[in-house]
Amino acid sequence: MRPSTFYLFAGVVSLPIVRGVYRLRAEGVENVPRSGGLVLAANHISNFDPWPLAMPLWPHRYLRFMAKSELFWWPLGAVITAGGAFPVRRGERDVEAIRKAVSLVRDGHIVVMFPHGTRQRKGLVKKFRPRAHTGAARIALDAEVPLLPAAIAGTDRLTRLGRLRVRYGPPIPLDDLRDTERSAAAHEATERLMVEIERLESEL
Repeated sequence: MRPSTFYLFAGVVSLPIVRGVYRLRAEGVENVPRSGGLVLAANHISNFDPWPLAMPLWPHRYLRFMAKSELFWWPLGAVITAGGAFPVRRGERDVEAIRKAVSLVRDGHIVVMFPHGTRQRKGLVKKFRPRAHTGAARIALDAEVPLLPAAIAGTDRLTRLGRLRVRYGPPIPLDDLRDTERSAAAHEATERLMVEIERLESEL
């Protein structure tokens, strides 16, 4: 899928910053297919997380981000829409956003999801973290596309000019869940997903 002109322009402007100033280190890029739709799910520590997540794949892959509906006010809404985002209503099951995401991945896009829904404080004990949402797994299962885990580090220290790091993992196994009841399948897939995200995060 071809990215918007704004998306390409943002990449041109961002590349020297993330490569030079923030010394972005990306690993596992080979795990992301060069074509075809998929769901990419990652930990969430900053509003800037989409930046290092997208740049290692730019300009070959166009990432679409599910963003909270409160961000879609003028002129910010126009900017983030041009950057690939589409709205989701947090705190409720947004059926329309899920349908939109399923349609996008079926059309060959990469849809990015942050299963925890909200930013996570560094060092937060696992038992106190919010329960991961199953939306990423549901979309991947419904659209029959790969579900890829990723981990990001450094976006919470931008003012310190610390190194940005991202690692993409291999697809989560889903084939054995295709005939399982959808809710149970989504929960199991989410459990597998979060284990992989936490593993990738610990290796950064």
